[in-house]
Amino acid sequence: MSIGFDNDKYLHLQSQHIMDRIEQFGGKLYLEFGGKLFDDFHASRVLPGVQPDSKLKMLLQLKDRVEIVIAISTADIEKNKLRGDLGITYDLDVIRLIDCFRSIGLYVGSVVMTRFNDQASALAFQSRLETLGIKVYHHYSIEGYPSDISKIVSDEGFGKNEYIETSRDLVVVTAPGPGSGKMATCLSQLYHEHKMGIQAGYAKFETFPIWNIPLTHPVNLAYEAATADLNDVNMIDPFHLDAYGKTTVNYNRDVEIFPVVNAMLEKILGTCPYKSPTDMGVNMAGNCIIDDEVIKAASRQEILRRYYAALCDERKGVSFEEDIIYKLELLMKKAGVTENDRAVIKPALEKSVETNAPAAAIELPDGRIITGRTSDLLGACATLLLNALKELAGIDDSVHLISPIIIEPIQHLKTDHLGNRNPRLHTDEVLIALSICAATDANAELAMEQLSKLRGCELHSSVILSPIDEKVFKRLGINVTCEPVFQAKNPTME
Repeated sequence: MSIGFDNDKYLHLQSQHIMDRIEQFGGKLYLEFGGKLFDDFHASRVLPGVQPDSKLKMLLQLKDRVEIVIAISTADIEKNKLRGDLGITYDLDVIRLIDCFRSIGLYVGSVVMTRFNDQASALAFQSRLETLGIKVYHHYSIEGYPSDISKIVSDEGFGKNEYIETSRDLVVVTAPGPGSGKMATCLSQLYHEHKMGIQAGYAKFETFPIWNIPLTHPVNLAYEAATADLNDVNMIDPFHLDAYGKTTVNYNRDVEIFPVVNAMLEKILGTCPYKSPTDMGVNMAGNCIIDDEVIKAASRQEILRRYYAALCDERKGVSFEEDIIYKLELLMKKAGVTENDRAVIKPALEKSVETNAPAAAIELPDGRIITGRTSDLLGACATLLLNALKELAGIDDSVHLISPIIIEPIQHLKTDHLGNRNPRLHTDEVLIALSICAATDANAELAMEQLSKLRGCELHSSVILSPIDEKVFKRLGINVTCEPVFQAKNPTME
């Protein structure tokens, strides 16, 4: 795959820039950390060359100076809010994050529960955290937040929040998702630190939108596509333009809240160190793009993927917001991209018409397009997977990687014992069968060795994938789109 981003340069520049910001404030910085730390696959898709855990690796370069505070809203605990990408609740994700941070040697100092009001579910979760040796603090809802600055920055506002004891000079405040209260946690800590005579500052780290590339650059449009359901809109930072005469990009929520943050910082510190929301950020990603055309092409593909995902969500009844699709169509126009720009769509649809059955197509790293059709033994995606592996391994198409002798007992198990109506093998079953054959068949073993080469490949299906196939492709790192069509009248996918 083509590389458009220098990841090593990014790690160096980003960690150095954060250290400089710590020194700017006299030795302590509360860093609001947006986005995903461990698995930022959006960044790796639109910035080819970025590793999904780049932010984490950057923090590891500052390991001895970093302390992590995780914020979670008690409202999200009460309603069992889910992380859409992982399918787990926010409270479980907090525990996952703690385990992940600890496993690589990063220090997790505490968890802060925001909007706390003695909720039973929050207290139960607190007990669970304390059994893990995690300190838990409570922050409360403030009447008039965020507009009543006098009330917020007072003993009746931030002053009522419990002071989070920290021991290191870079305090990273992260959360399982948006709306968890990261910024309020940082500002509350500044209030308490200032009252105690401790010098400290606040900054924000989010990768997108990238502030020093054009507003309509595809990578920034791809960010809008990713957050279409949140009503986030990229915009020129008017405060930065007014202060410096320079055009930079930010997004609506940061621009809208900046006057409030500015007033809070003035009241806490005596003067606001920032003249714009762009000033608050520490993101250096824009300085590490080494091939803009590669970045643009990857970002246009991401916009298309988001568009097809929204169409499928609407068809499945997951989302009923028609304006999301309309927004994505507008973003496609801005980016100058159409369905014809996704090379795998046409071959998949043509194969489906030709066979009068579901079909799929995948684009290999060198640009070759491989198709897969539905057969009596295999589903279209399972066929496609085997065809792609044979192509990558240089194995003739006529060679059977899995003998029907292996497939038929699996079908018997599925239909006669497990109650499945569909006898065709899914991708997970095909991979298990292939791995069994690999023990005695050199071709099967060679095909198995090609699996890692599928990471980053593009795939399109003529029908909505089953959850099983979707999960397998996600684990293989394949970027998938589907036509918003069910394989059968019954929308329950086997």
